[in-house]
Amino acid sequence: QVQLIERGGRLVQAGDSLRLSCLASGRTVSNLAIAWFRLAPGKEREFVAGITRSGGITDYADSVKDRFTISRGNAANTAYLQMNSLKPEDTAVYSCGARSGDSYCTSLRQCHYWGQGTQVTVSS
Repeated sequence: QVQLIERGGRLVQAGDSLRLSCLASGRTVSNLAIAWFRLAPGKEREFVAGITRSGGITDYADSVKDRFTISRGNAANTAYLQMNSLKPEDTAVYSCGARSGDSYCTSLRQCHYWGQGTQVTVSS
């Protein structure tokens, strides 16, 4: 059984940077493809970024491209989402999802494992 725990969300100002962590227990992140999603009030859950198990391919939503970076940490059980130049419209609960195999999930139903999320609030 794999459990995912997100950490790092907090209140920041527009233009600030923030790094979110996705900690996996029960299985190393290196054996999983990882994705980040976000859910803002009144909106549908949005795919933010994904990285293949091999780490060779990453993908980003157009809204975060060139500002956010998904990566794997040196610790085998950690993945990150580096968020730069944050905007108020980035305010949301950010969750990580994982699946076995090389391809990351792009929607909740595709994920094998799912975290509870961490709140990111960006003030203007």
